[in-house]
Amino acid sequence: MNILTDYLDKESSAKSLIIMLPGAYDSPANFLSQGFVVGLRARNIAADVMMADAHVDYYTDQKIVSRLHTQLVQPARSKGYEQIWLAGISLGGYGSLLYSQKYPEMINGLFLMAPFMGPRNIPLEIQQQGGLKYWQAGNIPEEDYDRKLWLWLQRYCLPYNWSRPLIYIGYGTEDRFITSSRLLAQILPPEQTFTVAGGHDWLSWQQLWLKFLDCAPLPRKLGLQAQLCRSTDVQ
Repeated sequence: MNILTDYLDKESSAKSLIIMLPGAYDSPANFLSQGFVVGLRARNIAADVMMADAHVDYYTDQKIVSRLHTQLVQPARSKGYEQIWLAGISLGGYGSLLYSQKYPEMINGLFLMAPFMGPRNIPLEIQQQGGLKYWQAGNIPEEDYDRKLWLWLQRYCLPYNWSRPLIYIGYGTEDRFITSSRLLAQILPPEQTFTVAGGHDWLSWQQLWLKFLDCAPLPRKLGLQAQLCRSTDVQ
């Protein structure tokens, strides 16, 4: 897996790492050209950044999970990073969730931007049953990874007494995956949800990224503090 990096400083003294996963037909270079790293540095966030070329082929048979683990997350923990966050757009959000489902203890948090979360029939079923809190998953076939993922997310309805990463989510109000995003947002604290007027595009993701960075629980240089986040869901 090819990786672009942006280190906090020449000594790579950061104790936090953000791993960024692009959408299906994007590349890690898009995070640079669309200003994601510039926005992060402008906010004095004390973290290194790795942008992974996690293209569509890695999602066949969920190879994305093993590749992230062996090539990025596990080596990063061995190197001494104390915090590791995953930030994924669309299919990259799906990969972030799949990894966190299998290795929740390895990740401190996720920021999901308009995440793809499997076929539409599952969120529609959950919506019809009144949301994730009330969803009855039934018997799940071994190979039904998407339904298993939603069942894992359902655990976020429980009190915070099990090993799980923080989840932040952001999406445009006209996004094509809005049903899935809203179902997840409903079970998260309101300050962990961001919305903007827009669709499934870079303009929306740029705005969402900056909203997240402004109040993300990440270390900052010069003693700066994150803002107090409030829900921005405008439906």
